[in-house]
Amino acid sequence: MSHNTLLVFELTILVLAIFLGFEVISKVPTLLHTPLMSGTNAIHGIVLVGAMIVLAQPDKDAFEWVVGFLGVVLGAANVVGGFVVTDRMLEMFKKREPTKAPDGGRDDGTSAG
Repeated sequence: MSHNTLLVFELTILVLAIFLGFEVISKVPTLLHTPLMSGTNAIHGIVLVGAMIVLAQPDKDAFEWVVGFLGVVLGAANVVGGFVVTDRMLEMFKKREPTKAPDGGRDDGTSAG
C-alpha cells in the first residue's frame, strides 16, 4: 500500500469520525451532559498521567520533551476546565433559597408585613 493511499484512508477515517462525533454529541439530552463531562474528565486524567510518564522517561530528545510538556499543560487545563464546567452545571440543579433583606423584608422591594 503506498503512502498516498494510506494518507487518504486515514483522512477519510478522521473526517467520518468528526461527522459521527458531531451527530452523537448533538443528540445528547441536557440532563446527561454532567455525567458525560465527568467521564470525559476521567479520560483526560489518563491522558495527563500518560504525558507525565512520557516526561519521566530518560533519554528523550527535544521533540518528545515538547510533546510531553504540551500534553501535561493541555491535559491539566482540560481536566480543570472540565471540573469547573461540571460544577457550574451541578449548581443549576440546586434549589435556591430566597434571600432576605436586612430589614426582614423580601429582596423584591416589598416589606414582610
